[in-house]
Amino acid sequence: MEISRRDVLKGAAAGALMAAAGPAVAQPATGAAIEPNDRVFICNEDSNTLAVIDPRSNTVETTVNLTSFDEDPRPPFRFVTGGVMPTHAAMIAKPLYHGAILIHGAVPSPDGRYVVSTGRGSSNVYITDTTAKRVAGSTPNPQAGPTTNAERLTTGILVGREPHEPTFTRNGKEIWVTVRGEDRIAVIDAEAAIRASGGGQSAALRSYVSTLNGPSQVWFSADGRLAFVASQKVSQVEVINVDYDAEGRSRPTSKVVVDISAQDPVGFTPFLKLSPDGTEMWLSHKLADRVSALDTRSPGRSLDRVSLGPQARPNHVEFVENARGRVVYVSLARVDDGGPGDVASSQIAIIDRATPAGQRQVVGTFFTRGREAHGLWTNPSHTLLYVAHEQDELPGTPAAGQTVASAFDVSNPLAPTFLAQIPLGSLALPSGQLRNKKSINLVYVRPGARSQSA
Repeated sequence: MEISRRDVLKGAAAGALMAAAGPAVAQPATGAAIEPNDRVFICNEDSNTLAVIDPRSNTVETTVNLTSFDEDPRPPFRFVTGGVMPTHAAMIAKPLYHGAILIHGAVPSPDGRYVVSTGRGSSNVYITDTTAKRVAGSTPNPQAGPTTNAERLTTGILVGREPHEPTFTRNGKEIWVTVRGEDRIAVIDAEAAIRASGGGQSAALRSYVSTLNGPSQVWFSADGRLAFVASQKVSQVEVINVDYDAEGRSRPTSKVVVDISAQDPVGFTPFLKLSPDGTEMWLSHKLADRVSALDTRSPGRSLDRVSLGPQARPNHVEFVENARGRVVYVSLARVDDGGPGDVASSQIAIIDRATPAGQRQVVGTFFTRGREAHGLWTNPSHTLLYVAHEQDELPGTPAAGQTVASAFDVSNPLAPTFLAQIPLGSLALPSGQLRNKKSINLVYVRPGARSQSA
């Protein structure tokens, strides 16, 4: 996909004309662009940590530890033993390791007070308090001391093989987790999960919902009454009636299975998300190098199918809607030469959503300043964008050997401005430095405010 800066500027000009003609439909801001408690939480899959960025400084404030290293002073429990730091594969296979394996997906609670993340290799989910930046359910370590950690990590909530992405129901009562290695969704009682501790969190698992084979993610309609389920094994989307009871608990039944083979003939759709106005569900088709949109008011109706170019490999989508435009951003895993400073970088595709449905297309791209772009999330006022990356930076660059996140000013959604490349650094364990590595999903949270899952 070769799109010049002239094309981007032409798109920006078109967007400005549309804004002048009439205001864009935008998600209301909930305060300033950045408030004191705002934080960005990033899932680091190879280190099993959550990097926490303070958007006021665009630096890593802390790292949440989801490993079980250094809970015991004896060698089998240590991260570094005899001065030897293990490879990733050896790290999670060490004797007596009970921590997370492959921390991957994440979602904020509707009030932004918690982030739920999945350990796709350890078959469980963890809940992190976004204010305390502490894993809920972890307990004091009876062997705490100068060479050991103060806490013992909870086992989390076991849900099944290969959990991919978690999602809260709109009322916040439940957490739905797609169990990608199976054909079902785990339904967790959110309140029970948050208040439980240690291994007792397994009691929070309410039930399973049978669904498509290889479910990748669930996202709910704006009113919360429909759940849309994508798959990474079949070219289908299932729409489920949530059917809340008097206490707000779900009683799910299948409504319709939509054939999306025209959009995704390969059957590999890892991600979907609802537009801010609630009318469109956008899906990324990673191996088909496309994204598409379904009409949520008529779930079988296709609205758009947008090609992204050869080997684009789209990961996530995110919406930015403000007074200067309405766009869909798509993170591309492909790494392109010729980035800023002549350093290889991934790109973000810009789709102008102000164009009528059925006519949307890519109007520009911008380099992310990192390699293999994955997670995307905007702040509540839709003026900042954060991007996660899977690969480390190249030798000879300022952040060589580091996984980085990137921040952009998207006050003009059609012409984003680069703000910062943020090296994610390391978690300081008593026995050594565990580097934050291979970022997948990220979320921007404002504790106490309405989040995107509300």
